[in-house]
Amino acid sequence: MSIEVTPQDLVASRFAISPLIETMHAQWVLAGRAEAGVHGQWVRRWRETYREVVRDHPALRAAGAISGNMGDANVDFIAPPPTTVDVPFEGELSSMRATPLEQAHEEIARVLAERRVPDGVRDLLLGPDVVELLADAYEALWTKIISHEWPRFRAILQRDVAQRAGRLAAYGWEAALEDLSPRVHWQRSGRIELEMRSISGPRRLGGKGLLFLPSAFMRTIAVYLEDAWPYAMIYPARGIAAAPEAPDADLSSLIGRSRALILAELAEPATTTQLAALLRQSVGTTGEHVAALRRTGLITGTRTGRSVLYARTPLGDALIKGARPSRVE
Repeated sequence: MSIEVTPQDLVASRFAISPLIETMHAQWVLAGRAEAGVHGQWVRRWRETYREVVRDHPALRAAGAISGNMGDANVDFIAPPPTTVDVPFEGELSSMRATPLEQAHEEIARVLAERRVPDGVRDLLLGPDVVELLADAYEALWTKIISHEWPRFRAILQRDVAQRAGRLAAYGWEAALEDLSPRVHWQRSGRIELEMRSISGPRRLGGKGLLFLPSAFMRTIAVYLEDAWPYAMIYPARGIAAAPEAPDADLSSLIGRSRALILAELAEPATTTQLAALLRQSVGTTGEHVAALRRTGLITGTRTGRSVLYARTPLGDALIKGARPSRVE
């Protein structure tokens, strides 16, 4: 399928991070519906807690019948589109809770018409408390599991947004879509080509732009092309690959293990706050290491709005070559 774009769509397109949508994606991984991949250790760490959450909130199992399915067999109300880059989880959850019951039942009935589910699941999903039950289930999942790792996941997503949004603004569609997914291609005639069997026919953004949502848990792309949502594309964020191996002994001896770790992470630009979250260090400690690396010419900083993005210099690249530090556990 293809999405036709115009110059107005380039200006109107935006990037956002959705903690509620990421909670939904994480649940698919924790439940075994999606491959854990590089999150295998994280899944093992939280598996028993997840089982406890499901026992307390059976609606999480029912949610699997109406989300994460191929094609249009999904509801929209459990994942409202984020309105800003960093909308808080509580704000998104409030939007979900505000869904009129009639709307929820209409969306659920449309999905269930295409799927066979046990009677108990159907009764729950078409019951009078379905919105509240699903919201409570996702809130419990967030509170007991996702929130503990969210600073690190958020840092990865923020870094991806900064890098890819900069490409889109400076160089256009082709640069922004490059390496986003092997299933996404830019045609210079003004179309985004998507290799997706579940969706067919051309679509037009019509000047409204495209909403880009990076995900720490998705391993492939997904698109929202329904009127209830802005047209949106969810894609795997950069930087989710398995962590590098133990620090190179010589490099760690030369500049210290923490600074070697920071140099490794700065294969992609990041702020001090993001680096602290990624390395599970305090912002103050990370800031001291960043300052030292900057003074010695191994990294450089570029101000973007209120933040400073740090990146390796050619000297830093040369020094880190062959060194493979890992994140602090």
